[in-house]
Amino acid sequence: MLKRRNSIWLLSALIILLVLSACGQAATTSNTTETTTTGAADTESSTDSTSASGAATTTGAEGETVTYQSDAGEVQVPVDPKRIIDLTAFSTGYFVALDAPVVGATSGAINNKYIKDQLKSEGATDLGEQPTAEQLISLKPDLIIAYTSMEGLDKLSQIAPVVQLQYGKRNFKDLMLEMGKLTNREAQAKDWISQWEAKINELKPKVLAAVGDRTVSILNPYAKGLFVFGHNYGRGGEILYDEFGLKAPKRAQTEAIDSGTGWASISMEVLPEYAGDIIFTSPWSGDTTDPKIVYDNTVWKNLTAVKEGHVFQLDPTSDTYNDPVSLEGQLKFISDRLLSVK
Repeated sequence: MLKRRNSIWLLSALIILLVLSACGQAATTSNTTETTTTGAADTESSTDSTSASGAATTTGAEGETVTYQSDAGEVQVPVDPKRIIDLTAFSTGYFVALDAPVVGATSGAINNKYIKDQLKSEGATDLGEQPTAEQLISLKPDLIIAYTSMEGLDKLSQIAPVVQLQYGKRNFKDLMLEMGKLTNREAQAKDWISQWEAKINELKPKVLAAVGDRTVSILNPYAKGLFVFGHNYGRGGEILYDEFGLKAPKRAQTEAIDSGTGWASISMEVLPEYAGDIIFTSPWSGDTTDPKIVYDNTVWKNLTAVKEGHVFQLDPTSDTYNDPVSLEGQLKFISDRLLSVK
């Protein structure tokens, strides 16, 4: 299954493998000091949040640290990180929203239209598709963010503390709170959520009135058919289904939302069963297949949404992100389009 996020993970794994060979030599001359994790809570919260609240702080050669419960276990992190490298791409926007200092990020994040100007103004380094060990070390990070699926994380931790995140474990609000705790910016995280919810509360009644009982789909053509996306896989799904509470067609609801997977792969033959009265779409960025194979197909052209002009084009790359800053940009685009529906 070709999925953009899986490709990000696999790409990141390759990045880490590059780091392994260089770090093996760097470790023999470095002065890195192992720290012992202390003060963690004995039991996890019953909620999805993994909080560092209440952990004892310690002071060492690198300054004050705190025990943080990541998705892969405890790690000693700076109380107030000053030089963050994010290797996930999809988490970078959280740090931008919190005004937490990012010194390096992968090209996907750097080129995300919703956050690229902020990253540029901060002087964040574009680590490219395959960052070298020298790049990472030269940035002197005090915190590195990675996914639990990446390989070689034990070697990466020789450069700086590594906080591992499990993609999809939390919704964007819970992850915002978690990143606030990690960066000592809990108040800013809560403030962002309050402002976001105020915007939703203002827009939602207008959107529901405009859309009525019509269904909404998120569809991406790709080499073998189409992807149908749900409520937790970017592309505006969090806004359409969770925040606005709009309805998906029954099969899309069952397979891409109720299943918890966030997506489903379908063929052109069954497309009408997944296509809503309103469609948000974009070509799949994971391959080079011409989307006209779908868009020029008779099945597509005969869809109600197409005939009534209720098809709206998403950005094929930047709209895949579901961080706070990207969601703010998507909220304006999506709400404007929904309010235009007649």
